[in-house]
Amino acid sequence: MNERSRASVAPVKITDVAALAGVAPMTVSRVINTPDRVSAPTAARVRAAIEQLGYVPNLIAGGLSSRRSRMIAAIVPTIASPMFNAPVQSFTDAVGKAGYHVMLALSGYTQEHEDAQIRAVLARRPDGLLLTGARRSPAIRKLLLESQLPVVEIWDTADEPTDVLVGFDHREVGRAVADFFINAGHTHFAVLYASDPRGVGRGQAFAEHIRSRGLPVVAEKMLPAPSNIADGRNALKDIADKLAPRTAVFCSSDLVAYGAMTEARLRGIDVPRQLAICGFGDFELSAQSHPSGTTVRVDGAEIGRVAAEALLARIVGTDEAARVMVPFEIIVRQST
Repeated sequence: MNERSRASVAPVKITDVAALAGVAPMTVSRVINTPDRVSAPTAARVRAAIEQLGYVPNLIAGGLSSRRSRMIAAIVPTIASPMFNAPVQSFTDAVGKAGYHVMLALSGYTQEHEDAQIRAVLARRPDGLLLTGARRSPAIRKLLLESQLPVVEIWDTADEPTDVLVGFDHREVGRAVADFFINAGHTHFAVLYASDPRGVGRGQAFAEHIRSRGLPVVAEKMLPAPSNIADGRNALKDIADKLAPRTAVFCSSDLVAYGAMTEARLRGIDVPRQLAICGFGDFELSAQSHPSGTTVRVDGAEIGRVAAEALLARIVGTDEAARVMVPFEIIVRQST
């Protein structure tokens, strides 16, 4: 179609959709903006009319008139790791049911990159913001507070969150794994953890708790973030000569744990008789590996769902709990 013929085609209006669907224009608007307020049969009829006519709603104009963009920004470190898949998917599904769309941005693992992403997102005036972690630079925290934008921080804990927090205590995870290994009778320990604040929190708390019980940490190694299977293999190579005949190792992710198990197998180190390994995240890889991997499970889908509910409540002005803690559990499998 050339430019002249395109210009001659009249744009489809909301009234056209309403007429075809046999509803009022307001009902069409509700299907687009607040679908939960429309019955399923009516919504289906309206969506069919929208598809048949090729109607493209002007969400920007609608957002200006209501002072809402119907857009929520979500900033996570990466989508390369399975760690954040469940919370992002669950969050997106939940806010989608309320008529919102998610703009996803990746912050990486540096403060500078995250700050730049937050500034860029705020300039686009979303209705709400999901952030990973609860550690903000003073300048960004001030910016978020002054923007008065509803914010939910996930996957962490903080005494004074920016707005709403849905997460868990990473240091508590580290201490729990340490107690698990100690109670299993281990006497020598090692820890491999990523350099991001949450990985550091889990790893350092594990090592501190072991030492507080008067037991040795024979190796403590920090890995780049995000850490992968190759990092786990290389880390075990680096600490192999420090391992006692029976050592328990805590890894900051299941990918690192799988890499460590792979390297151990290639070196003839028996898992779990000579080397017990626990990961974090409960990735599918851990359940399906051989031996299957002991891990720490956090319900990421639940975090995403609760975060969505809390953020939507903030957007409409409902006061909700500012701090929601989600439990974690150690899933015991063959690697320990």
